[in-house]
Parts: sequence; structure tokens; C-alpha cells
Amino acid sequence: MKFTIQRDYFITQLNDTLKAISPRTTLPILTGIKIDATDNKLLLTGSDSEVSIEITIPSEVNHEEIVTIEEKGSIVLPGRFFVDIIKKLPAAAVTIETNHQFQAKITSGQSEFNVSGLDPDQYPLLPQVSEEDAMTLPINVLKNIIRQTNFAVSTSETRPVLTGVNWLIKDGELSCTATDSHRLALRRLKLENSLDNINAIIPGKALSELNKIISDEDETIDIFFASNQVLFKVGHVNFISRLLEGNYPDTSRLFPDSYETSLALHNGDFFHAIDRASLLAREGGNNVIKLSADPQHVELSSTSPEIGTVKEGVATSAFEGQGLKISFNSKYMMDALKAIDNDEVSIEFFGTMRPFILKPKDDENVIQLILPIRTY
Repeated sequence: MKFTIQRDYFITQLNDTLKAISPRTTLPILTGIKIDATDNKLLLTGSDSEVSIEITIPSEVNHEEIVTIEEKGSIVLPGRFFVDIIKKLPAAAVTIETNHQFQAKITSGQSEFNVSGLDPDQYPLLPQVSEEDAMTLPINVLKNIIRQTNFAVSTSETRPVLTGVNWLIKDGELSCTATDSHRLALRRLKLENSLDNINAIIPGKALSELNKIISDEDETIDIFFASNQVLFKVGHVNFISRLLEGNYPDTSRLFPDSYETSLALHNGDFFHAIDRASLLAREGGNNVIKLSADPQHVELSSTSPEIGTVKEGVATSAFEGQGLKISFNSKYMMDALKAIDNDEVSIEFFGTMRPFILKPKDDENVIQLILPIRTY
């Protein structure tokens, strides 16, 4: 195999491929990047057997030559080490040449590295996902869905299904739900001519890596579901993730029909008031903020035995129902407010010990649910 490639372009693609590679893998070959040179393109593959990324580098991009392939072939090179070499090379172009013993000679300007590679035939085959039924989303919508749900997945492996986001497609609507059992994020989206009856749990880590790779320059992304894999296809990138096995809990019963108390608040003002009050809550070590609300005023307060107390008055544009006092985790509340793009937020309470919900005013498509904290 022998090819010459523009170094800057190569670095970008290698960095994205590296996002699928975990140093903790049990298969040593998976710490490497597989490179396939064909007639007119280069294929980079990285995988940790949970997430796999395939990136195609075409010979030309926007009429500019990116890669020249003199001899076809394949090799697996040590991932992070190889990328570090490419980053530090002196010239604008890099030539990589391999022999039958899987030795790679990397030259650029006055530099020459000889690196031992591995047999590409030993690299595990990537899972195959049928590309028949696609669901197509605008990139900015997918990024929003990830931003508005993924922060609420569980980081604990005790219930593995909760470390992912449940994608449910039914009756032309996509519902994405994430919960760590202390809070829940839900994003709904009406779909046109899409798939139906999909119920998949996509790992939160995979969505987080996907979000880093997809750029706003691409307009849409195609998504394909298989029985235990999902494929995201955008531009020159194929991103494949294993789906989590198990049944996602039914969260629909967490949303009662009628609230006891409802507030409408300015998102930014409320967020900054919590941010200030949480300075003491964090010092107290528990992030607890108390909210007391009645038709006359809404107040946030927090106490740290060592430092003191804080009180914040919050203006409301609407108040319905009875007064209440409730305590919550300030971080959860701030995360939820960040996931709501509207200036006006509506908060509905169903009693002091029941979960309460936040949503944009007059919009049911983004719902954040938080469990209150019992304080005595």
C-alpha cells in the first residue's frame, strides 16, 4: 500500500476515528486504526466493539486533491501513537507506504518514521446494518435532541438501560426519553413519512461522541435501525452503535394530568437566581435549594451552616393554584433550564413530594421532570 495525503485533512479525519477507540479494550487490535486504500479513496475504521466509526476520504474534496493512491492495500496502525506522529510531522503532505510484514514507512518533509502495524485480516468485521428504511433528520434537530436529553442519562451501571436514551417511534412521532431515576428529560418530534414502531435504547456515550463528530455544515443525517445496532450516516461518516438490551421503564405515568400549582417564569432570570443561590448550596455539600411560592411572591433560599444564608426573590408572570414549599437539587434544575430554549418557562407542581415538570410556555415537545428532595 502506498498513498500521499494532505496532512491537515488527514488529522481531522483521524481525530474523529479515534473517538471510537477505547484504551480499555480487551482486543489489542482494537486500539488501532484500520486503513484501507482502494482505487480512489481511503477508508479509516475505529471501533471498541460498542461504537464503530468508518470515515471515507475521497480523492477530491471541493475540486481539491486530498489523497493520491499509488498502491492499494490495508493495515492496522496503533491508533493514538499514529495520530500523534501525523500531528507533529513538518510538511503539508504525508506519504505512507507499507510492506508485506505490515511495517509502515511514514515520510513528510525531512522526517521518516517506521512503525510496526498489524494484519488487517485480524480486525473484527463491523456489524452490518441494512440501509433500506431510513429516518432522516436535520443535523440541528438531532443536535438539539441530544442536548435536551442526553445529560439526564444515568452514569451508574447498576441499571444499564438507564445509561441510554430511549428512542420510541410510534404514530409518526419520535419520543426520546432519558432518566437517571432522579430526573427525566423528554423530547418529542413529529416526523414526516418515517419508520414506525421503533423502540431502541441508544447508549448516552455513543450519542455524546456522535454529537462531537457531526458538523453544522452537513444538513441532514440518515438513521437506520437494526435489531441490536443503529447506524448514523452523514457525509463521509458512518457511525454505528450497539443498542442497549432490556426494557426501558414506562415513564408515561410520571406525568399527571392536573397540577396543584403552576408558575410561569423568565428562564434566564430564574437560572441566574438558582446559580447564585447554589453557591451556598454547593458549600453545604448537598446542592439543595428551597423554593417557596404563593400568589404574592416566589423565593429561593439556601443555607450553609459554615457560611450563611441566601435568599433570592423571583418574578413570576403567572401563578395558579395553591402556595407550596419544595426543595430540589440546584444542578438538576439548571440542567433542565438549559435544555429549554424558550425565554418563558412553565413549572407545574403536583404536591411537595411528587416530581414536578418544567416545559417551555405553551409547548409540550420538551419536558423536564425533577424529583424533589425531602428536607426536614
